[in-house]
Amino acid sequence: MGFKFSWVSFFKITLLLLLIAGIATACLTLPVEKMLKDFLAWIEHDLGPWGPLVLAVAYIPLTVLAVPASILTLGGGYLFGLPVGFFADSIGAVIGAGAAFLLGRTIGRSFVISKLRDYPQFRAVAVAIQRSGFKIVLLLRLVPLLPFNMLNYLLSVTPVPIGQYMLASWLGMMPITLALVYVGTTLKDLSDITHGWNEFSKTRWAFIVLGLVVSGKSQVDI
Repeated sequence: MGFKFSWVSFFKITLLLLLIAGIATACLTLPVEKMLKDFLAWIEHDLGPWGPLVLAVAYIPLTVLAVPASILTLGGGYLFGLPVGFFADSIGAVIGAGAAFLLGRTIGRSFVISKLRDYPQFRAVAVAIQRSGFKIVLLLRLVPLLPFNMLNYLLSVTPVPIGQYMLASWLGMMPITLALVYVGTTLKDLSDITHGWNEFSKTRWAFIVLGLVVSGKSQVDI
C-alpha cells in the first residue's frame, strides 16, 4: 500500500513537532527551576486562599509539556502543609496526567505510537491492560521506574478507559505525592526546595522496592 497524503495528519504531525521543539528550547534556554520557585513565591505572597487552586491548575501545562513538577509538589507541602498541600498537589497531578493522556490519545497518537519502538517492554503492558487495565495502571504508578510524564503518553495509546486511568493514577501516585509534600513541610525556605528534592531522591528507591513487591504479588493474582 502506498502512502496517502492527508492534510489532517500533516497538521497533527506539524503541531506536535512544534510542541516538541518548544519544549526542548524551553528546557535548554529557560531557567525553569527559578521560574517555578518565583511562581511559588507569588502564590505565597499574593494569592491567599486561592493559592491551592492555582497550584493545582499549574500542573496542567507543566505535565502536558513534560516539565518535571516535583518542585511544585514540594512547594505545596511548604506553602500549605498537610492535608491542604497534599490534596492540591494530588488533584493537580492527576488532572495534568489526564490532559497529557487525552493529548496523546488524539493529536499526538501517531507520534506516541512511533516512540513505542524505543520501549519494546511496554508492548506487554498494552496486552495486560486489555485484561486488567485499572490494576496495571495502578501498579505502574506505584512502581516509579518510568518517568511520570513519559508514562502519561505511553498509556494514552493503550485501550485503558480514561476513567480507570484517572482513578488508578490518582491512587497510585498518592504515596510518592504524600512523601514529597511531607518533605516540603520540613523545609525552612523556598530556596531549600532543590535540596529537599535531593533528599527525597535518596528515599525514592524505597518506593520502587515496595512497589516491585506489590507488583510481584499482584502479577500472581492477575
